[in-house]
Amino acid sequence: MLSKVKIARINELARKAKTTGLTESEAKEQSKLRSEYLAAFRANMLDTLTNATFIDPLGNDVTPAKLKARKQNKLH
Repeated sequence: MLSKVKIARINELARKAKTTGLTESEAKEQSKLRSEYLAAFRANMLDTLTNATFIDPLGNDVTPAKLKARKQNKLH
C-alpha cells in the first residue's frame, strides 16, 4: 500500500486542484501519484481475491478455476 505521506499529498493536490488549480508540475505529480495508488490498490485486490474461496448456498466450492490456479502458483 502507499505510504501515508503519499496519500496525504494526493489529497492535498486534489484540494488545491478544486480551489486554485494546479501548476503543470503539480498536475504531473498528481497523475504519477494516482497511478501508484491505483497499482497498489489493484495488487491488494488481486491478493485478496487470490486468497478467497467462494462457496455457494449449498456449500459447494465455486471458486473460479483461474483463482484456484493462481492460488496454487502462489503457494509454490
